[in-house]
Amino acid sequence: MANSIWVYRLFDVAEEIKLEQVETILARERQTSRVRLARVKPKSVQFKNPPVAFELGEHTVSIGGRIFKTNVTGKVYDLGVIGIIMRLPLPENAAYEEIRNLAVDLYNDENIESFFAGMLDLTRRTLAGALVKEDYNGFIEDFTVYYFQRWDQSWDPVPLLLAESEPVSEQVRRETLRNSFSYGLDDLAIITWDSALIYDATGSADIPDLLEFANSQLLELRYYDNLLTGEMEKMYNAIEEAEKTASIRRLGRYRRIMNQLTELIADVTEITERIDNSLKVTEDVFYARIYGTALSIFRTRAWEESINRKINIITQSYTMLSNRIINQRSELLELTIIVLILLEVVLGVLGVMK
Repeated sequence: MANSIWVYRLFDVAEEIKLEQVETILARERQTSRVRLARVKPKSVQFKNPPVAFELGEHTVSIGGRIFKTNVTGKVYDLGVIGIIMRLPLPENAAYEEIRNLAVDLYNDENIESFFAGMLDLTRRTLAGALVKEDYNGFIEDFTVYYFQRWDQSWDPVPLLLAESEPVSEQVRRETLRNSFSYGLDDLAIITWDSALIYDATGSADIPDLLEFANSQLLELRYYDNLLTGEMEKMYNAIEEAEKTASIRRLGRYRRIMNQLTELIADVTEITERIDNSLKVTEDVFYARIYGTALSIFRTRAWEESINRKINIITQSYTMLSNRIINQRSELLELTIIVLILLEVVLGVLGVMK
């Protein structure tokens, strides 16, 4: 793979993507493969349903006013995510300043977004038959990996990771380099919020694949947290509207709201469990540390807690509506009994009068 820059865009496009159908569709024109980590035993890192990778060919892009040749790869996750990865090969003898300037240009050049959008449209059209409940709402995760098989120890990783040409403070430097990992003498991984620097003399793509997977999980958690926020607003509006109707009609509206809440809780709970179980790093301590650190940096736990809080609020609303239905049924029953008693009294009085 030599030295290169990998630019990622991950898009949430559907509730689910059938990976077997993806392989069938792409088999007609492209070679596909299932992602697996090359440097560990299969039992050490367990993909529940490994994503499907495929080539999207060579393309040219304009970055900072210069034209670059790129290799583009697609990645499809069963969680409903499509990833587009653009790899920019670096010249064999590229000077550090040239690499740093390209990093800065990449960060500041918005033209590449249209390139990614075009690649996404092409992929969505191609895989339309495998997308379940397709619904692209603009949810995106972006990430950049500076990948090196040859690394000069005199090079400074901080300007690359921050895409910054100006000097930074020691505090910023320490924070940027805080999550650094090395297994041997010829490897290095530095992870930040939206970028990573990977040095691996063997050319392994294991760590970039782990980081990409963690980003896909973050994207899904963000999406479903936003979905729950919208559904809660609908729920409050529906309850408010129901309160304005007559008691008998109100019961029917309450039941409809409760049915919708039940389906929502079941769907989101199932999906979040799938996200949690989609990748398990068990026996490999080094990869487990990298993967766990990535999840921590991306704050996936905070997103999970936010989702759980919203599910609890929705559950409490369900319980409240259930109690209201029970109370209203009791009131209606009491009213019915009173009416029957009054009817019996009236009929009795009429009978005496006759």
